[in-house]
Amino acid sequence: MRNAFRTPGFPRLYAGLATSMFGDSLMLIVLSMWVKTLTGSNGAAGLTFLWMTAPSLLAPVLGMIVDRVPRRRFLVLGNIASAAMMLPLLLVRDAGDVWIVYVVAFCYGFSYVMLPAALNGLLKDMVPEDVLVEANASLGVTREAFRLVGPLAGAVTFAFAGGGAVAMLDAATFLLAALAVGGLRVHDTTADQPRVEQPWRAEVTEGVAYIRRTPLLLHPTVAIGLALLVIGFAESAVYAVVEAFGRPVSFIGPMLSVQGVGAVLMGLVASRLVKRYGEPLGVVLGLGISSVGLGLVVVVDQVWELLVAVGVLGAGLPLIFVAFNTLLQKQTPSRLMGRVSASVEVLTTTPQALSIGLGALLVGLLDYRVIFALIAAGTLGGAGYLTVALRGHLGRTRTLEDAEPAETTVPGTVLPEPLATVPPLPGEDRAVPATSPDREDPLESAPTG
Repeated sequence: MRNAFRTPGFPRLYAGLATSMFGDSLMLIVLSMWVKTLTGSNGAAGLTFLWMTAPSLLAPVLGMIVDRVPRRRFLVLGNIASAAMMLPLLLVRDAGDVWIVYVVAFCYGFSYVMLPAALNGLLKDMVPEDVLVEANASLGVTREAFRLVGPLAGAVTFAFAGGGAVAMLDAATFLLAALAVGGLRVHDTTADQPRVEQPWRAEVTEGVAYIRRTPLLLHPTVAIGLALLVIGFAESAVYAVVEAFGRPVSFIGPMLSVQGVGAVLMGLVASRLVKRYGEPLGVVLGLGISSVGLGLVVVVDQVWELLVAVGVLGAGLPLIFVAFNTLLQKQTPSRLMGRVSASVEVLTTTPQALSIGLGALLVGLLDYRVIFALIAAGTLGGAGYLTVALRGHLGRTRTLEDAEPAETTVPGTVLPEPLATVPPLPGEDRAVPATSPDREDPLESAPTG
């Protein structure tokens, strides 16, 4: 990860984002805890997460907005707005004010969709292509590390100082992130690219359309979606696991900590693995490791064995998302980064939400071992699908900035027509004309970091 921190501006960006990540790790669990404390209702507390995920359904429209504003400016204004949305929480006093928490959770959902989409574009502009994976890995490790301590710190702060104090602390971290990003000097490529006039509906759906005709994005997105279609079962089944092992519900806390340790350890080496084996194979490996951890939950009968299984599961997750985020950044034109990132959010969040709902039903009908066997099989199925769909091309990807001879070009990458002469991947559309607005000039879209 050292190369990422040698990139001008990245240490400053990292400091700001890390501060904001810490604030998020404090606040996300506190919102639902606050509702539970005010109402005494588990259902009302659960609605907090529903309101938080609802904006993801508008992701294509939100992505279009992100693509119309320079990334650095958007991140500065977005973080300031996110800090301001914390202020109404100071007015919460009793159960009659729960609607305020829901409104803030809803606004938080917009922040969660739009800021990462803008960040993907900013990273593409400021970090050299061969260092993107290290930048993503450093941010991923930091996020997982904060998940180990942030929820506990947030709960303690809430218990002693109240939800308003946590809200103000989170607001301060947003402002520090805005200050850090505002001081960056980076050439934003959105200013270099002419606006393509097209119908509003076509502009909104352009991110999904680009994913559909780019196999190196389409197939990994489908593979992760297949895994998330069953992984959500674990949200409910985990309570059956701790019950079967004779442990209290609070034992989920140590389990999540062990999962986080596995994620942090893998995050430290994820960039090396992805650089060595390629982004698509990195996704396959991450899904495979996660399926092993899920399978171990089915067969273990000792608590320490269960914790090992959870640690293995946690190790697979950062590898998946470091590899996939890097692939998305490398394969997406700068002008579409917001819409493609937001479209991926919809395509992955929707199956996860469905699986959480279905898991709540299955846990009352099936033994937890059967449920985790289904989760392991589905996750492994996602890895198998990607292996078959990108057969022969798992370890080789090209970027939009590459302009090398055709024999070194990887099928599936959208390139200027003279270079796109190799056999297409399954499902690739070679009918896209060379003048398509998605085909950027390699020199114009080169990273400036």
